[in-house]
Amino acid sequence: MSGLYHVLGAKQFDRKELEELFASAKGMEQVAQGGGSNRFPNKIMSTLFFEASTRTRFSFESAMHRLGGRVIGTENASQFSSTIKGETLEDTIRIISGYSDLIVLRHTEIGAAKRAAAVSDVPVINAGDGSGEHPTQALLDLYTIQKEFGRIDGLHIAMIGDLTYGRTVHSLSYLLANYRDVHLSFISPDNVRIPTYVKKYLDENGISYQETIDLEGIAKTADVFYQTRIQKERFPSPEEYSKAEGKYIIDRKLLDTIKAEAMILHPLPRAGEIHPEVDADPRAAYFRQAQSGLYIRMALVEKCLTTMK
Repeated sequence: MSGLYHVLGAKQFDRKELEELFASAKGMEQVAQGGGSNRFPNKIMSTLFFEASTRTRFSFESAMHRLGGRVIGTENASQFSSTIKGETLEDTIRIISGYSDLIVLRHTEIGAAKRAAAVSDVPVINAGDGSGEHPTQALLDLYTIQKEFGRIDGLHIAMIGDLTYGRTVHSLSYLLANYRDVHLSFISPDNVRIPTYVKKYLDENGISYQETIDLEGIAKTADVFYQTRIQKERFPSPEEYSKAEGKYIIDRKLLDTIKAEAMILHPLPRAGEIHPEVDADPRAAYFRQAQSGLYIRMALVEKCLTTMK
């Protein structure tokens, strides 16, 4: 519906909007650490999750509570909603938008959030749509990089693992196209390479990138190592999964190679691709990264509930 501010994909953000969002998120850190606020005491957020989630759902719900609002929802909408009776996503959204002021949707299908926004009477936030995008994860990833490095321009960012089905990589790549002199290294097994449509977008925006299977070859030059899980649930067959599983692991040996000021990120959950021995290293920023999700999502909730477009 026109006039609403939806968060559907990373391409909708330009650099000015990103800087404004990050400034808001910084303020939200103070709000959260101060016990929260009562900005939206009469507002209700619906969390409609067709895929399992821990960090995304909890951080969104915590964000709403920290801002004084209330939450209704389901963490297993494929089984505990009228979808199981054959109801379309559009009809589900039409109903839920009548009960709430904001909808956070995670779905198994690419484009589901856009379909939802087309019929919703309230703002919709895309919390992940299949192997498509995960814009709020990418926003918190970028915010973490900005906080830790103090800049994004000029960084060399290595994205590692499942780059075909890894929606966080897609969204982060789109966001990085807003910055100057960044270089991206896409490191993956041959059967989960970065999609052509992501590379096309980077080409159109003049972003430097390379594809390689050699993690050690870029270890000494990269500033950010964005490790991802090989997502078994998204592969078409066990055979295809076995071709990619366990190929890249960040461990003590790699730590001895990378820069002293480098940063290791992971959207989580991890499944063996970062050894637990890495956790104590100050370059391991993935738990700080997860915490940033609360602040970014508080900022997004506030923007959705107060901004009209």
